[in-house]
Amino acid sequence: MLQSKSFVKKTKQGRLQKVVREHYLRDDIYCGFVPCSVCDAAAERKLAAAAAAILVVDTNVVLHQIDLLENPAIEDVVVLSVVLEEVKNKNLAVSNRIKALCTNKARRFYVFANELHRDTYVKDMVGESSNDRNDRAIRVAARWYQSHLGGSVKVLLITNDRDNKRKAIEEGLNAETVESYVRSLAQPGLLDLVVVPTSGDVTMEDVEDHRPSKKKVIYSEHKPMSEITSGLRCGIYHQGKLRVNRYNPFEAYVGSESIGDEIVIRGRSNMNRAFDGDIVAVELLPQDQWHESKSFIADDDEEEEEVHLVPNSADDAPRNTSSTQSTVGSSAPSVSSRPLGRVAGIIKRNWNLYCGSLQPMPMPAGSGGVAHALFVSKDRRIPKIRIQTRQLENLLNKRIVVAVDSWDVLSRYPSGHYVRTIGDIGDKETETEVVLIENDINTRPFSTQVLACLPPLPWTLSPEDLANPNRQDLRHVRVFSVDPPGCRDIDDALHCSLLPNGNFEVGVHVCSLRADVERLAFSVIWEMTPDADIISTRYTKSVIKSCAAMSYVEAQARMDDSRLVDPLTVDLRNLNSLAKIMRQRRCERGALTLASAEVKFEIDSETHDPLDIGIYQIREANQMIEEFMLAANISVAEKILKHFPLCSLLRRHPSPTKEMLEPLLRTASSVGLNLDASSSKALAESLDNAKRDDPYFNKLIRILATRCMTQAVYFCSGDLTFSEYYHYGLAASLYTHFTSPIRRYADVVVHRLLAAALEIAKLPPIFQDGPQLTGIADNLNYRHRNAQMASRASVELHTLIYFRTRPTDTEARIVKVKANGFIVFVPKFGIEGPIYLIPKGEKGGDWVVDEVHQRVTKPGTNISYAVLQTVRIRMEVVEPQPHRPKLQLTLI
Repeated sequence: MLQSKSFVKKTKQGRLQKVVREHYLRDDIYCGFVPCSVCDAAAERKLAAAAAAILVVDTNVVLHQIDLLENPAIEDVVVLSVVLEEVKNKNLAVSNRIKALCTNKARRFYVFANELHRDTYVKDMVGESSNDRNDRAIRVAARWYQSHLGGSVKVLLITNDRDNKRKAIEEGLNAETVESYVRSLAQPGLLDLVVVPTSGDVTMEDVEDHRPSKKKVIYSEHKPMSEITSGLRCGIYHQGKLRVNRYNPFEAYVGSESIGDEIVIRGRSNMNRAFDGDIVAVELLPQDQWHESKSFIADDDEEEEEVHLVPNSADDAPRNTSSTQSTVGSSAPSVSSRPLGRVAGIIKRNWNLYCGSLQPMPMPAGSGGVAHALFVSKDRRIPKIRIQTRQLENLLNKRIVVAVDSWDVLSRYPSGHYVRTIGDIGDKETETEVVLIENDINTRPFSTQVLACLPPLPWTLSPEDLANPNRQDLRHVRVFSVDPPGCRDIDDALHCSLLPNGNFEVGVHVCSLRADVERLAFSVIWEMTPDADIISTRYTKSVIKSCAAMSYVEAQARMDDSRLVDPLTVDLRNLNSLAKIMRQRRCERGALTLASAEVKFEIDSETHDPLDIGIYQIREANQMIEEFMLAANISVAEKILKHFPLCSLLRRHPSPTKEMLEPLLRTASSVGLNLDASSSKALAESLDNAKRDDPYFNKLIRILATRCMTQAVYFCSGDLTFSEYYHYGLAASLYTHFTSPIRRYADVVVHRLLAAALEIAKLPPIFQDGPQLTGIADNLNYRHRNAQMASRASVELHTLIYFRTRPTDTEARIVKVKANGFIVFVPKFGIEGPIYLIPKGEKGGDWVVDEVHQRVTKPGTNISYAVLQTVRIRMEVVEPQPHRPKLQLTLI
């Protein structure tokens, strides 16, 4: 039976367009119930014969109770296609989670295509809203299941929509709210997963303080989106992402393109219930309130200052352009050039799952099994979250996961619900899982669709591979790999011919690259002169056979051993000579040679605990591989952009703003160093000339420069002009990622583009969809950023484990001066943390801060501390608050 459905959509030009689509209604769509004798016996069946009830879930249940649905206690669920579509339109993250449940063969979730079934399709009614139409479609489908199964099993509609429930009961359906259904399961722990309604915030606040006089509005109401939209248009509000200061959770920053500066948000009141990462609308405070507050290290009783790895970019720390001199005890505020503001509304929430523990508390008496508790996230930028639980005794001293449900203006804290327990506090496996969850790292198994893309394992080279005219056989060429230790599955194959014309090949897309093993690759082949001039560039799918798999250390040892003159070692030396020329040319163009405090651990093979910790050493072998990878990435970027100027995936590094570079320039000036940051070339030359007798001075300046840089990002070429493609750090007009497709999805996308450019594969249809490509680039940036943060958090965890039993005295360098102390960097371990000159909790004192010269002095004495100065410190693990151990640094 043919049906037509019409809807209105907005075009890119803003015009409304009516769209009519036709689809066939069928009667051969099956119910999915195992004992059903009506449906085709060969049809997929996931709903168990022993099911107590078949649950048909409403859209609001999927959107707001996804944590409950993911619990193994909830099974035999029918998810209607109309619900899936509505969820997809409202929340893509939840949509992906419910789809994962439905495709998981271990879970009994069945998708029923009600919109295609003759008996369950519903036509639009005149004057009916889309929400009412969908609710009606859900009730029709539930009624069909009830009739179709003929009473062999109970069919239950689960909905928190009062009107939908009422209509369902009036129509003779079984319908319950989420809470009433969960209570019927007689598993009290499940009730903790039920999302508390918005009004629950007020109820919780009543529990905190029963006195009516204390029930007051704490926060301002958020402006409605209609008012925000008009306010943004006329400049009343400014949009941006809120970033909470890692060093002070009561201060945040919103980068605003509309005013070209960062807006400072001070205090929870002005943050107005916004979370780190939220897209917010900010209104500026009157300019006479733009006072520069003194820069303190946060040391409140509830949220102690943490020791962190050195941040890799300015996104991790505030940028303070103040150049005033202040005394800790002074009360006169200085006028700031930085705009201050307050959050007027939330444009897009960034609520995630949060890991932490419950604040220690005595077991309540006579509470009827329900206890109200405060959850403390491991991430101190996240405010405490109030939850109610029926299993308090089991949750204390555990790492748990909590989700946020709401934050009412009457509540000091947001309200949330318990999701699950990770494990015991302090257990290494538990804390590792916390790192993954906190950074939204997806550890779920690949779907069957993804696994279907893999060839049968174990894979071997087939005659079809060799017969492929689009794949060149390079097995006769000497190919070898140079990788970090233990990473030979994820890096690059490098070949150097001794032939006169000097062919060089970077073979990519290699899994488990080992000596004497044939592998498929995607290759960039250059013909080069001895002076590293590229004569020609060729791209091809290939077959290679590596003759050696070396680590950086092994490759360096070969190059350094003058006794070795074998062909492989000669190849390495030739490649290194070329790489040095290539590197010199990059630097002459203005490429920056920055530095980072990358930490290396020696791990116990049995316990997996760290045995030693130190800064990762960069060798010439590392730099050699880096040069050829950069060259391959640039070559591929040029090729794909030439063929696909509007849909290539590229990578850009925006130039840092003057405000971002100000901390570096001020620090350099305070030690008599004049850095020219007018261009990347000028900055590179200045950094090269930044030398002192101190052998670590130059590296420390380069580390500080790294922190002032913007993040490099992926983008779709059609979204920007050519001048915006520039990669500041590499001084390259074009760049992309091609060399590591086994560990970066961006490289997989680029491989597909390159294959299409070579006409050996068709360009996937998705590349014709500009908005979707932009969305992919945005997701790549999000995932890349999360991976960086997870890596840093993992190192912080292992650093904490290492020093737990090893109090250590060492040298540190002052990198930032504060009113009550200073921040130090520990070169040996790549660690950064605070040193307090004033007892924690005290704001007064007689230390004087000179911001111009970055020095803090105690009047009447010769005691002073200046930026970049060396100090002796003691490092030890302490636990000032239960369940929040920290690495404490103190002067000795």
